[in-house]
Amino acid sequence: MDNKIKSKPGWFWQSVTFKVIVIGLLILALLIPSAMIRNLINEREKTLEEARQDIISSWADAQNIAGPILTIPFREFTKKSNEETETKKYAYFLPEELNITGEIIPQIRYRGIYKTILYNSNLSIHGYFTRPVFTDLDIEESDIYLEDAFLLVGITDMRGIQNQVVIEWNETKEFVNPGVLTNDVVLSGFHTASEVNDSEITSFSFNLNINGSESLSFAPLGKQTLVNLNSGWKNPGFEGAFLPDVRIIDDEGFKAQWEILNLNRNYPQKWTGAIYNIEGSAFGVRLILPVDQYQKTMRSAKYSIMFIALTFMVFFFFEILNKYRIHPIQYLLVGLALCIFYILLLSLSEHIGFSLAYLIGSASIIGMITAYSISILKNIGRSLILTAILVVLYIFLYVLIQLQDYSLLIGSIGLFMALAIVMYISRNLDWYQPLVDDQAGKKQIGF
Repeated sequence: MDNKIKSKPGWFWQSVTFKVIVIGLLILALLIPSAMIRNLINEREKTLEEARQDIISSWADAQNIAGPILTIPFREFTKKSNEETETKKYAYFLPEELNITGEIIPQIRYRGIYKTILYNSNLSIHGYFTRPVFTDLDIEESDIYLEDAFLLVGITDMRGIQNQVVIEWNETKEFVNPGVLTNDVVLSGFHTASEVNDSEITSFSFNLNINGSESLSFAPLGKQTLVNLNSGWKNPGFEGAFLPDVRIIDDEGFKAQWEILNLNRNYPQKWTGAIYNIEGSAFGVRLILPVDQYQKTMRSAKYSIMFIALTFMVFFFFEILNKYRIHPIQYLLVGLALCIFYILLLSLSEHIGFSLAYLIGSASIIGMITAYSISILKNIGRSLILTAILVVLYIFLYVLIQLQDYSLLIGSIGLFMALAIVMYISRNLDWYQPLVDDQAGKKQIGF
């Protein structure tokens, strides 16, 4: 089919204005598949999260360790309508020194093509308490149930405990019992009876073998809290209220150390009732699994309309500068090919990673559009120009996705340059001239 068009001046549907309107409508129509692709990305990301939760539900959640806390019950009397009511409440005492040393042993579990990070951790916890003093808590000595005192340790998910925990306290060893007896401070964990005597210092120590997923954190309950962690995982993310004072990350994994004082948090060493939230001071480490292909694919999909518009613009200038007729269906097919790139990128990245998927997907789409443009334009040179433009666009997009901090800057500069090039190429165009006017076409600058 000869794409050279004969002059039919005066026909609005053959004018430049009409062609621009048609191209604009096609771009708007392609917003629909673009939106569907973004929805598909969200669905796949949601499926990944569901698979992760399915794995975690059979293992254990992210763990937060809080304790031990010396808990002593007491009675409080209140008067109402001339009747005195007795209520049992609890006083909480935190350790003077809390030392935690542990190793995190990570492992990856799969559910189909999806994976998540789990871990087992061996923790050694020790420290000491000073003798509890009630005078500044406004509690009468006769109201204290000292014989019912117990140690309380908060654990987020009890399913993760892998050993019988024995706490060494006051030179005696006590097995712990599940449950926290009071949820003023923590909602789940274990406890054990603890005899309180007149000793100025009472030491404690126990080992905890615990499973968890993705993150492990601690509450800095000691007047001085010292935590040392190490692991063979190479992608840690330190999070929470405190960053480690010392951290080493290399090919063998990571080592991290935190040293936190009671002055760094917003609750005291002792109190009564549920008046403080210790979870807000938690700190720890997250084992990051580099699965960011959905975020990168979504970011690239947000530029789909820009790709379609710029590619259509190239075909449009070929059309008006060289007097070739390109049918709207041909524009539409090229636009759909550009949309299919994001589906290829999404599906391939789930199996081979984002970078390789991007290379294969972009090369496939560029090759397909180049071959199709040769049949449309009947000119290999112009098709190679289109190929070069597409290559530059896809390289630009890839760089834009990698540069998170500078993506806005680079993106705005790129759009500015693209607009400048379009303005330069179209500077001599007579936009009032009909698209099919061959005589006028001879005055234009072609590729």
